[in-house]
Amino acid sequence: MRLAPWLLAAVLVFAIWKLYSGRDIDHPPGILVAAEPWQKAIDSAPIIDRGKFHLRPRAEFSATVRVLRREDYSLGDLASLVPTDFAVGWGPLSDSKVLEDVAISQSNRFYYWHTEHWPVDRATIESHSANWHVIPDNAAVRAVLGKVRRGSIVEFEGELVDVEGAEGTLRTSMTRSDTGAGACEVLLATSARIIETRQ
Repeated sequence: MRLAPWLLAAVLVFAIWKLYSGRDIDHPPGILVAAEPWQKAIDSAPIIDRGKFHLRPRAEFSATVRVLRREDYSLGDLASLVPTDFAVGWGPLSDSKVLEDVAISQSNRFYYWHTEHWPVDRATIESHSANWHVIPDNAAVRAVLGKVRRGSIVEFEGELVDVEGAEGTLRTSMTRSDTGAGACEVLLATSARIIETRQ
């Protein structure tokens, strides 16, 4: 079966658009996000129901970060609640000069980094980067998150939450200095805004 020329052209245009719209955003050297994430503990708050899940608010939270990588999920119950994890950086880990020597990867809801040249010390990398499980609170946030690319500068607002489900509890980190299992923030994002979309 042969494709009509117009259909072939449409497929080609779509492929080019996908490649162009999803490409990384490059930045010159220099810290792009100087401020630390802001957090305020919540003493008590109503449980938030999201289908099969119950969200327990732990802290108000806001941050502007550079997106170092994203990983989308579509399989399993958790993917319906948390469709994307974002590896993010701020301070020195928003500086392209530092990041050119730090390899970033994500797998199975974890974030990994590796370096051989140590542009900054280990403690700085660990305290200025993180893996966030982001729950979009509404359709507007979901639409913004769909446009986020590696290198995007994004402003998030919302709440850090623990997630309770049939398979157990996913607890949010409450500090930026922890590492390993349990060190990921679980963010119910009530607002998300891309504030830098160069290129």
